[in-house]
Amino acid sequence: MIDLHNFNWEALLIDTGILAFKVIGIFLAYSIVKKLGFKVVEQTFSKLLIRKEISEGRALTLQKLAENIFSYVLIFILAASLFGIFGLPVASLIAGAGVIGLAIGFGAQGLVSDVVTGFFLLLEKQIDVNDYVTVGSFDGIVESVGLRTTQIRGFDGTLNYIPNRDITSVSNHSRGNMRALVDIGISYNDDIDRAIEVTQRVCDQIAAENSVIAEGPNVVGVQALGTSEVVLRVIAKTENGEQWAIERRLRKAIKEAFDANGIEIPFPHQVLIQKNDSSQEKLLG
Repeated sequence: MIDLHNFNWEALLIDTGILAFKVIGIFLAYSIVKKLGFKVVEQTFSKLLIRKEISEGRALTLQKLAENIFSYVLIFILAASLFGIFGLPVASLIAGAGVIGLAIGFGAQGLVSDVVTGFFLLLEKQIDVNDYVTVGSFDGIVESVGLRTTQIRGFDGTLNYIPNRDITSVSNHSRGNMRALVDIGISYNDDIDRAIEVTQRVCDQIAAENSVIAEGPNVVGVQALGTSEVVLRVIAKTENGEQWAIERRLRKAIKEAFDANGIEIPFPHQVLIQKNDSSQEKLLG
């Protein structure tokens, strides 16, 4: 039984204070080293990017991965340091890691699958940060490619965390030039050749004003014969991510050119047939 009267409270307080000081010091050192490490990683990949030894998307991908791995290593060192402060053998930490590894082997194969799939995604350069991709039902811009999850930001702002094992197929829309496509209808009463000529003049003007266009735009001809319109198709090739802006500019410019040249863009009509008592039919437009 502890004799509280003769217990050395002063030594306990001193030891506790020293222990708390060491713990605070370790966490402070962890924070500083983490910031410095991230800064070194960032500067390293920035230099590679400046020397054009690596693409911007690839640099951001590998940078985030390196930061991720560095964080895991630093956390393990932090845990080992705390074990040493509290007088626990580091071997216990290693043994615990072995038990965790065994548990992963038997009950968490999904995590292993995530890591393996993530490794091959990076090795084969299937996707990089800032790529526009479609993965399953997810469509958006890649923000991070890790060993466990891939983060894709949808165009509505949603950040989707996708386990790598669920990435069975990837459609990367950011490799090479992209296609801008515009379908526009004219009335059956209009001269098709004249409409094509007016449209092509607009296309040539848009091409001269926009350096992001790699090829075209060109009118490829009549795409379809609709119920109330003849559909003309315009196609161009643009730099990645610029196709939507070019499509919007083409639609606006073609509409204005059609208005100026008296070419009608038809809209749907409804025909109502009404029968009266004398069985006569009246056509309403």
